[in-house]
Amino acid sequence: MNPEIIGIVLMFIITVLLAIPLGRYMGKVYNGEKTWLDFLFNPLDKLFYKVGGVNEEKEMNWKQHLVALLTINLVWFLFSMLVLMTMGSLPLNPDGNPSMSADLAFNTSISFVSNTNLQHYSGESGVTYLGQLVLMLFQFISAGTGMAACAVVFKSMKEKHTEKLGNFYAFFIKSCTRILLPISVIVAIILVCNGTPMTFKGKDQFISLQGDTVQVSRGPSAALIAIKQLGTNGGGFFGANSAHPLENPNYFTNAVENVCIILIPIAMIFALGYMLKRKKFAWMIFSVMTIGFLLLLIPSVYYEMNGNPAIGKMGISQPLGSMEGKEVRFGPAASAFWGITTTVTSNGSVNAMHDSFTPLTGMFALLGMMINSFYGGVGVGFLNFYIFIIIAVFISGLMVGRTPEFMGKKIEAKEMKIAAIIALLHPFLILVGTSIASHIYAQNPAAYAAWLNNPGNHGFSEMLYEFTSSAANNGSGFEGLGDNTHFWNIACGIVMLLGRFLPIIGPVAIAGILANKKYVPETAGTLKTDTSTFGIMVFAVIFIIAALSFFPALSLGPIAEYFSLYRS
Repeated sequence: MNPEIIGIVLMFIITVLLAIPLGRYMGKVYNGEKTWLDFLFNPLDKLFYKVGGVNEEKEMNWKQHLVALLTINLVWFLFSMLVLMTMGSLPLNPDGNPSMSADLAFNTSISFVSNTNLQHYSGESGVTYLGQLVLMLFQFISAGTGMAACAVVFKSMKEKHTEKLGNFYAFFIKSCTRILLPISVIVAIILVCNGTPMTFKGKDQFISLQGDTVQVSRGPSAALIAIKQLGTNGGGFFGANSAHPLENPNYFTNAVENVCIILIPIAMIFALGYMLKRKKFAWMIFSVMTIGFLLLLIPSVYYEMNGNPAIGKMGISQPLGSMEGKEVRFGPAASAFWGITTTVTSNGSVNAMHDSFTPLTGMFALLGMMINSFYGGVGVGFLNFYIFIIIAVFISGLMVGRTPEFMGKKIEAKEMKIAAIIALLHPFLILVGTSIASHIYAQNPAAYAAWLNNPGNHGFSEMLYEFTSSAANNGSGFEGLGDNTHFWNIACGIVMLLGRFLPIIGPVAIAGILANKKYVPETAGTLKTDTSTFGIMVFAVIFIIAALSFFPALSLGPIAEYFSLYRS
């Protein structure tokens, strides 16, 4: 077998083997059970509770959870705006980087608070070290927020009848201190040992092999890179993200960072199985997500390893595959594997330029974000999947003539209305945003020429990708798009905001409403939701609602571009 294929297979297997025990540990954390790290983190948790004036024992209903979630994110958003617009005059700026404009600070603040980490700037020149540290803090906060919201839904599914669903601040703090922080420290140490900088000194100078004097940016990057991978954040310290040799020095660090992308999203599924004592249900969810993931991954690896047909028609050999925009130290298979793992989650970090992927690989990356529930972001990935479960249960109940029930609770009109709104929100944000951008460009291509390096089918794909990435809180991009403009900063900021918080509010509301309903014991006629049959039903719902909604747009972009490669 090709060693590149062996490499990506091993990465996935290692991820799953690590995710299973991690999921059990996370389930214990959210259940309030004793863990082996309690002696170390109990004092730290209590310090945070004391400073914040939080009573971690006070339980909240679903509305109180959402108020707490939205409040802390609003406070941190305002703090981020203040720092980013004044950081040029603040300490920790050895390279003299400037402050951000108001529209770029707006976009960046929403981006990092929403776990998107869309970067309309280059990291090493657009942000000071103080700005990087603040953004690193937000990578913990945004990931912890998603995980805490997911824990609330887990709690609601576990209880037979309750209005109280734990304490949001306790779930949030424990997500950061017990899960994200210790793993981030381990990953950061691995990166430092392999050459990633961790310093507050400014640029360094060296003489290149061809005799040029080069100024090389550095900084406290190892710590930021660790959490940007683990928290499915994705915002790079350097402009080239994990394609940069200091951010991702070798194949080993590439494997470590790639494992981190999907480690916690998969572990969340097994945490659910542990908390509910329904391991079969967790394996059903994992199987559906993994099948979807593989359907995107396998053709992507194939197309990248087989090169570009347009170059092949020129008689040019491509023994390494399609290497445009890729790092030789990783190769096409590992680049495609990263490209799909980073887009089925809300990570968005890159080790190759997605704009240079072959057309159908670009389409599969888009589909990963459009579906947005094959693993997904930490916590929110399951919340998106939860919406499809609710819809699948409702449709299945109607098909057999029974009142739809899920975990002993009847699904009625109110829950279905919320689920339908959330399911349709994602295509609405993406398609409306892309149509507005396309209309503006088409009305005056000369005035907006800086937007697109490729004004044809690929240019449309660049605009579609930007709004898809924003709505999915992903943050990657087809970087041929000139996106640091008033329009793209504000439009993407609004899409990121709506695409982040409404899909959290909806599932938490449904979970809270269901938890407060009367429990109905299972009978012989109750729909079993842990079977392969139900898994197929969920997959069909995802395919029909999430995937087919975007087919016309994909036909105008990557599919049309693919067929253009074969024109004589």
